[in-house]
Amino acid sequence: MDEKVLEFWRQHSLTFLEMALGADKRERLANPDGYGKAGRECGDTLEMFLLARNGTIRSASFHTDGCIYTAACANSAIRMIEGKSQQEAWEITPERIADFLETLPESEFHCAELAVRALQLALKDLRETERQPWLKFYRK
Repeated sequence: MDEKVLEFWRQHSLTFLEMALGADKRERLANPDGYGKAGRECGDTLEMFLLARNGTIRSASFHTDGCIYTAACANSAIRMIEGKSQQEAWEITPERIADFLETLPESEFHCAELAVRALQLALKDLRETERQPWLKFYRK
């Protein structure tokens, strides 16, 4: 392993590495209760998928074409909201994600902002789906 690769492993917390490399929550859901898609000017996109029952987020997943930092932030947001109420999910901030990861570089903080933006769009969509459940079957 070359020195640059070793340095990457050394400078990140175990939590960051688990969130960056974990693939168990990386999937697209066909008919989620809540869906949000956010992008950046660089072209990276992040999609969030929520499944909820009785005001609680039962499960969530994501898909991104972004970098490892975006994946780490998306995975972190999901870990922070599963099993929580929708209100608790609205309280997730980019700062909380960065704190959870412990070693998110400042230059990559925009990835935490992207994760929160996609999550908030999914929560808004979830709210609308609860009002009109049939909508989730007609998303574009």
